[in-house]
Amino acid sequence: MSHEAQNRYYMPGATTIGLVFDGGVILASEKRVTYGSMIMSKTGKKVFKISNSVGVACAGLVSDMQILAREIEAQAKLFTYDAKRPMPTKAAAKLTSNVLFNRRMAPLITQTIVGGMDYDEPAIYVLDVLGSLLPETYAAVGSGASMATGVLEQGYKENMPLKEAKELVLKSLKSAVRRDTMSGDGLDLLIITKDGTQEESLSF
Repeated sequence: MSHEAQNRYYMPGATTIGLVFDGGVILASEKRVTYGSMIMSKTGKKVFKISNSVGVACAGLVSDMQILAREIEAQAKLFTYDAKRPMPTKAAAKLTSNVLFNRRMAPLITQTIVGGMDYDEPAIYVLDVLGSLLPETYAAVGSGASMATGVLEQGYKENMPLKEAKELVLKSLKSAVRRDTMSGDGLDLLIITKDGTQEESLSF
């Protein structure tokens, strides 16, 4: 997103990460919700399970995250009902892109990572406020993204085992939280593999 667009669309603080490991995807975010210099909540949920094979993680306005996640979840259920198979991650990401683009005149203020299983292959996709769609193997969004990305770039390897991938995500989030006052208060994790999803909530 351009600097001009960032100024136009205020993006509240957060640090949110997506990462592909050997056999799955981790989506993670810290829990702090801020409004200016005020901490509004220490239990904000920014990681959402969409189905047994897809999740989304967001940084932005919590209300807009919730609206977006509910819309994608509803559409994914309709797809599964009609097609008799789960919605692939790529399709969920494209749907998210379309929803965001269609709302461009009254945008949902959220940076989004869509992650999960494209049949047997893990994948993540990164989207900005207006729906730009980029495939990645790891990514961080939000006010703490620059700190988290530095740690991810240094430690990421292709085909990482789950244990190493989880340790890298935790290290990245902790690095961001130490330097970004708008991030903190623990984290939520969503781990997606071919066997389904697993949700965890951890303290720092």
